[in-house]
Amino acid sequence: MSGVTELSPIGDGVRLGDLGEHAILEHILRPRYGGVRGFGDDCAVLDAMEGLRGELVATTDSCPTPLVTILGETDPYHAGWLLATINLSDLAAAGATPLGLVVNYTLPKTTTAGEFRRLLDGVDDCTKVHGTKVVGGDLRDGPVRQLTATAIGRCVPGGRLGRAGAEAGDRLLLVGSPGYLWAYALLVEKQAQLPGPLVADIRERACRPMAQVAAGRTLATAGLARAAMDVSDGLFPTVRTLCGANGLGARITKDIRLDDAPADVCAQSGLGRFELAQAWGDWTLVVAVRVQDVALAKKILAGEGVAAQEIGSLVPREEGISLDDGESWEGIAQERFSPSSWHGGEVPKLITEVLGRRAG
Repeated sequence: MSGVTELSPIGDGVRLGDLGEHAILEHILRPRYGGVRGFGDDCAVLDAMEGLRGELVATTDSCPTPLVTILGETDPYHAGWLLATINLSDLAAAGATPLGLVVNYTLPKTTTAGEFRRLLDGVDDCTKVHGTKVVGGDLRDGPVRQLTATAIGRCVPGGRLGRAGAEAGDRLLLVGSPGYLWAYALLVEKQAQLPGPLVADIRERACRPMAQVAAGRTLATAGLARAAMDVSDGLFPTVRTLCGANGLGARITKDIRLDDAPADVCAQSGLGRFELAQAWGDWTLVVAVRVQDVALAKKILAGEGVAAQEIGSLVPREEGISLDDGESWEGIAQERFSPSSWHGGEVPKLITEVLGRRAG
């Protein structure tokens, strides 16, 4: 353990393989998580939330190589933030309040203590933003980095959201602001140019995407959402999955709004707003809402500072999934175990594959 003692600090340049598990636990993890109830035990302890009853829900997901890493943002912080976001976004789609995150890290022995701390910073900062924390986990060494987490949450009684429960005539709301991740990719590839402050804002939104936890919980608590799913693989597979779960079709508008800066990137890149909006990576939600509840849902979300817009409606299954121009919608999907499954690659090729046509 390189002469590490109980009192000696661990410099950021020290490799984990030169420390060993005990020193990592005592000198990196305990100072950070030692106050968490059950730290060091085999099982995490979840604090009961006073007065909150309802179903417990859990989700587990791994973190792939973040697109922003391929774009040159190599700080492990971004992978940590994304790992937490991916899992908390599933809780958002259930309308759940997060209770805690259990993490599992496989890291090469050449990982430095500083890189490990930055990874932990990303996870911890993201969970803190959403009112929760890491409550336990596991650490092991391996040839390549693999990051996995399990998020646990609780729903209000009778308020758990799922993919089923919608009916024909329900409207679909897109909750959150789409387009930031791939707008940043287009900026990095010099397909567009914006003033420095706008570039910085888009970069921040791309590197630190926000799970719509508060929005999902708010809609579920108010009884306004009938079904929900987070946009993890793209808008098309999300709508397709919701339709399949409810035995319905959908008619989707191409007139999806983007914030001004991503919209400007679209215009400069020769892309339509819909092409950017249907891409993955911004961790929005698609929520089915009764037609009479649309205005109230949007008003409540606006009060939470969350953007929401109506993007279409659910229709009888025989009408299929189409766009408002009458054409059948065969969108882009980042589908696992398929040629489009995300494994990174060269940015120009990824832009062409994900946005549907070559930009610029």
